[in-house]
Amino acid sequence: MSRGFAVVTAAVMLWSAAAAAFPAIAQSAGPSPAPPVHPGTRLSFAPTIGSAKLEQSAFYTAVPGVRDATYTYVYSTGKLQIIVNVYDAGRRAPSGSASPALAAQFESSLQRAEQELKTAGFSRFERQAVASICPYGTEAFRCIVYSAVSGTTRLYSKLLMTGFRDNFLKIRIDWSQAAGLTQADADKALSEFVPTLVH
Repeated sequence: MSRGFAVVTAAVMLWSAAAAAFPAIAQSAGPSPAPPVHPGTRLSFAPTIGSAKLEQSAFYTAVPGVRDATYTYVYSTGKLQIIVNVYDAGRRAPSGSASPALAAQFESSLQRAEQELKTAGFSRFERQAVASICPYGTEAFRCIVYSAVSGTTRLYSKLLMTGFRDNFLKIRIDWSQAAGLTQADADKALSEFVPTLVH
């Protein structure tokens, strides 16, 4: 592995940890692996979805006032990383991308990501002014792109969220400017991954 690629990989992993859906909580046993089929949505998290390979999964139990019970699946495709979180926030999530509950969850995720990135030493957080609706296959997602700087490298994420089978389905893809990747590369990967997952 070249030194340049190793640096980019380490930066993306740090970005992913810092921008995770929920704060890290010290637990003696740690999270358990998430099941390959999510029990509520029946989504199947196969070892490979399109060209993306499953790197790890985890089930995080609920911590009142801190995080909801969450199933997390991390995939990689080339130098892109895709993180999927499935949770219900303690209630049945309305279907689709337009409900007030979905909008509130989406904004909360963005605010949490910004705070965690700042805490982790990232700077110059930027986000699109207005979220969009992004269709992938038969599902429509509320979506936005945000970024921050680590050293001399700008790292990007595109966040997608929708209500799916009574749960919030949140998908984030991360990429690094230093790896020569663009939003077009991320969108291409999402166009392959998301419809396969939610078919």
